[in-house]
This record gives sequence, structure tokens and C-alpha cells, in this order.
Amino acid sequence: MSLSIGIVGLPNVGKSTLFNALTSAGVLVANYPFATIDPNTGIVPIPDGRLEILAEVFKSKKITPATVTFIDIAGLVEGASEGEGLGNQFLGNIRDVDAICHVVRAFGSSIVVHVDHDLDPQRDIETVEAELAIADLETIDKRLPRLEKQATIDKTLQPHVDLLQTLRAVVASGEMVSRNAALMNRQAEFADLHLLTAKPVIYVFNADETLLTSPDRKSELAAIVAPADALFLDAQIEAELTELALDERIELLASVGQDEPGLHAVIRMAYRVLGLQSFLTGREKETRAWTVRSGATAPEAAGVVHTDFRRGFIAAEVVDYDLLVDAGSWQAARSKGLVRTEGKSYVLKPNDVVEFRFNV
Repeated sequence: MSLSIGIVGLPNVGKSTLFNALTSAGVLVANYPFATIDPNTGIVPIPDGRLEILAEVFKSKKITPATVTFIDIAGLVEGASEGEGLGNQFLGNIRDVDAICHVVRAFGSSIVVHVDHDLDPQRDIETVEAELAIADLETIDKRLPRLEKQATIDKTLQPHVDLLQTLRAVVASGEMVSRNAALMNRQAEFADLHLLTAKPVIYVFNADETLLTSPDRKSELAAIVAPADALFLDAQIEAELTELALDERIELLASVGQDEPGLHAVIRMAYRVLGLQSFLTGREKETRAWTVRSGATAPEAAGVVHTDFRRGFIAAEVVDYDLLVDAGSWQAARSKGLVRTEGKSYVLKPNDVVEFRFNV
């Protein structure tokens, strides 16, 4: 399954710089609003140190990591939901992604102008989220009156009317639907609305070195978006990392109190908020990582590899990655009784290496 993350925020907060760092795509970075008009897209391999080791075990000729698609969406401004800037187009781009990476400016600069002329992360977050909410209210208000009328005739529709009314009240209050656990537990019932405020959000504060080394200030900013998680990184440093050798990367990250590139943290958090995990397959031809939802059964995972695998699923042969590596080969793991045969009800675990048996 594919994973897409839309990078959003106000103009001049560092979205395109972060996109460049994440994708090494080299898109235009400019010090004026709407430098990004059409969304830039980059497909990035998900870092997974297990793949090279597993490829050695299988003597694979090819390694294929799982991927994530990052989409650099142009800056939203106040009034975007009413067409200000390139608002409706931008909101439509957000509607198509799985998750939102909301970049918030937390660095001062006399060179890079702020769209509102002063630094206020909380105000900036509220501006973007208000535009998402206004767009969602419009979506709900197109559906709700018609449904209320239908429910006067068909009483079985009343529970759905009640749900939409609750959704409307939450969105109108300024609360992100994605932060409302009760509503998100019923997401399948309103998924067809494609609400922007129901998208999982990763908050990335684009910081400078002073902020990155200030735990107290980071705690203050994190509290603004709680209970959602917040990441802190310097997009410019992340961009510089792509130009450095490994030892230089480690040294630069350590200088600002980080032990990994921002890409790793963004992807890991995206997996968590979207409820995803990876599993592995390996043969002489290819070692590969696949993305599947957490809690997926063996036939569902088989369908990610190929629809025929799910349709003709017989069983899954499964071994834990660490046990397989210790054994040295699939044959050795099998001879030691480490390879298990699992049926249709088996729920995959993140460290599983799987070979599917099927018949079509």
C-alpha cells in the first residue's frame, strides 16, 4: 500500500526546504509567498537497516525498500477556504493525502519574511487549522440538510444525522477531528466526506539551533499541539545533511542534540499516526519491505504483495527477522523449527519475514 504525506503550512515557514531535505528533489526555494504553485512530489525510500542484512541472508540481487510519497503543497493563507491566495486548489491537494505534515515556523529571521511580519507559532497553527475547518464545514453543510430531510422519512438514517451534527459541532468549535478519539473510532462512517481536519497530523517545528537546544521552549511549543506529538528540526540543517558523508552527518546532528535525520523521525511518526507497519519478504531475486496496516492478517498482507496472493491464499510461512539472521538462511531456520506455518487468521508482526503459499 502507498503512503502519502502532504507538507503544509503558511508561506515561508520552510516547507520546500524540508521537502528538499526529505527527497533531495532540489525544488525551488524562494523568499516570497506561493513559490510553490503546483505541488511537488517526491517518492522516498523508507530507511530500514534490516534490508541489507536480509539481502545477505538470501543472496538477493535486488533490494526494494518500502516508500513514502511526500507532497510539497503551497502555503495556505488566511482566507484560503474562500479562495484567497490559491486556496481552493491547495485545500484540494491536501484532501488527497493520507497524513499532513504541518510545518510551523519557530525560527526568527530578518531575511526570510514572515507572512504576518512577526513570529507566533500558535497563531500560525490556528490560521492553518481554521482554514481546514472552514473547508470541512462547507463539506458537511452540503451533506447535512439533505440527510436531515431524508431522515424524516427513513428513521434508520437518524444515527448518521446525529454523527454529522456532532462532527459539525466539533469542527465549528475549532477542534481538529483527528484529536477527537471518540469520533476517530467511527471514522469509517464518515470516510466518504474526506474531511481535512480528520487527517492525522504530524507537527514539525522548523527551529534554529537555539530552540533545538532548549528543552523548556520545546516543551512550551509541544504543549500547543498536545495531545498530538511534535517534532523539532532545522530544515536547513536537514538539507545540508544530504550533502555530507555519514560521519559528518552524525557530527552535525550531534551538535544540535539529534541522533537521527528528521526524515527518519517524520516517517516513524507517520507510521504510528496512520497505524502502519512493515513486513519483509526475501528471495534470491529480491529482498523487499512492504507497508501494511497494523493488525493486518496474513491474507491482507499477501494482497499487498499481489492481489492473486490474497485471492488464492493457502498459508504464510513466517519467521522472526532476528531469528532468521541468527540462523543464517531460510533453510537453516526451517531445519531448526523457527519457520512457522500460519493460516488466514494470523496477524502480522512488524519483524516478520514472510513467504506466502497460494493457488490461483
